Order: sequence, then C-alpha cells, then structure tokens
Amino acid sequence: MDLNRLEEILNRAHSRRITVIGDLMLDEFVWGKVGRISPEAPVPVVEVTGESFYPGGAANVARNLREFVDQVAVIGLLGKDRSG
Repeated sequence: MDLNRLEEILNRAHSRRITVIGDLMLDEFVWGKVGRISPEAPVPVVEVTGESFYPGGAANVARNLREFVDQVAVIGLLGKDRSG
C-alpha cells in the first residue's frame, strides 16, 4: 500500500462506524526485579513490584481504532474467571 492510499483511508475513517467482533481479553503485565536464578531450574526469581492491566484481543483492537474512528462498537464474550 502506498502512502497516498493510506492517507486517503485514514482521512475517511473518522466518519465510519466500525464493529469489532472477537475474544475480549485482559492483558496482565507483572513488573519486578530479578533477584536471583532459581537453583531448581534455570529461571529467574522475580520480586514483583507492580502489575498493569490493559485491554487485550478484540478489546485492544477496538481501543486502537478509537484513535482513527469516532464510533467503535465491540461484540464479544467475557469469561467467568476473575479477569472477566
């Protein structure tokens, strides 16, 4: 795709309505420092200092589309786990 075509698409996008259909997920990021390597297996032992949660899957696509489109709708399912 050339740059002119991309610019044309982005200029017209704000007036469109887009529906995203897919799996709605929650991405979890664990932040910390590695204090040592485990003696049982070659894996780092992390001292957790924080957590962050962001939309994932189709929810992330919808979130990103909001930068270009005024009206974004989402259709999906939530799980019955703690994050759902």
